[in-house]
Amino acid sequence: MKPEGAGACLRAWLDDALTGLDPDAGPAQGLARLVHQGLDEVPLPGQGSTLLRWQLLSRVAEHDLSLAKLVEGHLDALAVQAEVAPGALPPPGATWGMWASEAPGGRTSFEALGGDEVCLNGRKAWCSGAARLSHGLLTAWSAGGTGPQLVRVALSQPGVRVSDAAWQAVGMAASASGDITFQDAVGHRVGEEGAYLQRPGFWQGGAGIAACWHGGALALANTLRQTLAEAPPEQRSAFRLAALGRVDVALQSTAALLREAARWIDQHPTQDASALALRARLCAERSATLVLDEVGRALGATPFCRDRRFARMAADLPVYLRQSHAERDLAALGERAVAPQGTPWSL
Repeated sequence: MKPEGAGACLRAWLDDALTGLDPDAGPAQGLARLVHQGLDEVPLPGQGSTLLRWQLLSRVAEHDLSLAKLVEGHLDALAVQAEVAPGALPPPGATWGMWASEAPGGRTSFEALGGDEVCLNGRKAWCSGAARLSHGLLTAWSAGGTGPQLVRVALSQPGVRVSDAAWQAVGMAASASGDITFQDAVGHRVGEEGAYLQRPGFWQGGAGIAACWHGGALALANTLRQTLAEAPPEQRSAFRLAALGRVDVALQSTAALLREAARWIDQHPTQDASALALRARLCAERSATLVLDEVGRALGATPFCRDRRFARMAADLPVYLRQSHAERDLAALGERAVAPQGTPWSL
């Protein structure tokens, strides 16, 4: 089958799978069902189908941002393991979290037990889905402070305790992003120390998050577009049409940038994609923020108050966007733009 044919089959499979999910079951159950139905066959980044991977992430996000958060983490965990430890096959049917945040005062430490087995202690923050997933892939640090070291851990053991007491946000509440406390939990090292940050896939995966943000923005933008398409002429005002025009420009810009980034990554799978990833993330963040503002101004309070799906998406998206590092990412991109090769801004 040609790649485009395989892509069409995957997209059709995903649409059917999403339609079949129980909306009241929760994102973790949704992830488990998608895994059972073949989610793990989504192509890895940098192997010729990066755009398809991002299209699927965007589609899940357009359906449910909390589900997208777990799907993105699961697929990222599989991609990381395939890159840094290709010989180690994850258990079939497992649902994975990918947790690399290093919150102040929340570091997880490890001690070697023999072979690749380690003992984990400490706390890991921002662990989406931890209470309901089967496995986690996380960054940990040696007792001497070196690292990070990737460690995979089964979450059903007695030494793993999950708490969601710190999470107070209404947005993304269904993602169940809790803190994990490890007390003599057993894990296994994956790859070499430092491999998580040094691998080419670090930025490839980081760019994939922009596809999720883009999908959330699409859901809100489509509400505006559909409302105008169904409105009588007297309600299709120039003000509302101008809002849709601004939304169109923003989303088309992000989509074009994501397509370009995906093509470049597939053509240069081992090269540094940091500038592309930062640019895509910042563009997706900016356009999603614009969509939130424009749709709200054009439609008023009605969809926020009477459309349950819209209201949840509008609450979830700003929280998910804060996974961006904002001005820190802009500064990092500016640093890379100081001395570019060639003429990067020319047509």
